[in-house]
Amino acid sequence: MLGRLLGCSPGLWRRAARPVLHPARAVSNKAKGAQDAALQTANPGYKAFKNDRRPTNFDKKVLVWAGRFKREEDIPKHISSEVLDAARNSVRIKVCYIMIALTLLGCLAMVITGKEAAKRDHTLLRMNIEKKAKWKAEVEKDEEAAVGKPQ
Repeated sequence: MLGRLLGCSPGLWRRAARPVLHPARAVSNKAKGAQDAALQTANPGYKAFKNDRRPTNFDKKVLVWAGRFKREEDIPKHISSEVLDAARNSVRIKVCYIMIALTLLGCLAMVITGKEAAKRDHTLLRMNIEKKAKWKAEVEKDEEAAVGKPQ
């Protein structure tokens, strides 16, 4: 029906819309990495695809931290950019969780130390009053010294 509205044959519309509506299932990243490793060991002259790239040392660490590979030695010479992007996203999420936990621990520590300071009556208001009294005493001392000295 939509093909008729657009002035195209229904078969053409189905062929054009099928990849968008029903994308082919992607091979899992671990299986793809294992497949690439098998290809590389089986064929030493393995030619990388366009989206394959050689991982840097940091990329290797990210792949290990993400759990894609057990050791850095297991990582093949060429990996697909999708595998690397998935590993980076996984590590990014782990780092965010760590930052959230550290923020909550910091907030808890501030609450505890604030309550202890309030029990000792060591508040910001009291500290500011003491600081201003000290400044006022210094100013009065300077004024007395200036009045006592003849010019």
